[in-house]
Amino acid sequence: MQILVNVARNGGIGFRGDQLFYIPSDLHRFRRLTLGKTIVMGRRTLEALPGKKPLPGRTNLILSSTLSHVPGAEVFQTLSGLFQRLQPCDPEDIFIIGGGSVYDALLPYCRRAKITRTYAAPEADTFFPSLDTIPGWELEAVGPMQEENGIRFQYMDYVNHSPLTIPGQQD
Repeated sequence: MQILVNVARNGGIGFRGDQLFYIPSDLHRFRRLTLGKTIVMGRRTLEALPGKKPLPGRTNLILSSTLSHVPGAEVFQTLSGLFQRLQPCDPEDIFIIGGGSVYDALLPYCRRAKITRTYAAPEADTFFPSLDTIPGWELEAVGPMQEENGIRFQYMDYVNHSPLTIPGQQD
């Protein structure tokens, strides 16, 4: 599994149920990476999507203890139910897209993290941990500094050398 997240300089990823940044080229990258793949998100991330609807062209899986049915998506109220659904999937084709509690729950199972590091620090109430401080995670690649609409950012790819295996899935 892979994490896909935009992280501000202060570690923030969201505020009041919405993402902190809308960078067109980063949104295009997100689409390119996830189209035809499986994406896993929580309720608040779903509610922050356009129209509060699952994203087209992807298998949308939602981990939520409060939702039971979402047209165009599969809803799981427990990690074990989600893990059972993910067993036949190629782990490289699974992207965890948020929010904070979903990242926290699934980070140990992820082999890669594709982070957009944004060099701004707006107010945030949801945060992503620094992978540089978590044993097993290593920075693998850093892209060039970019700027769009006055926002500086760069792509950083991390690898987890000791991810947990999804229960029942072959490594």
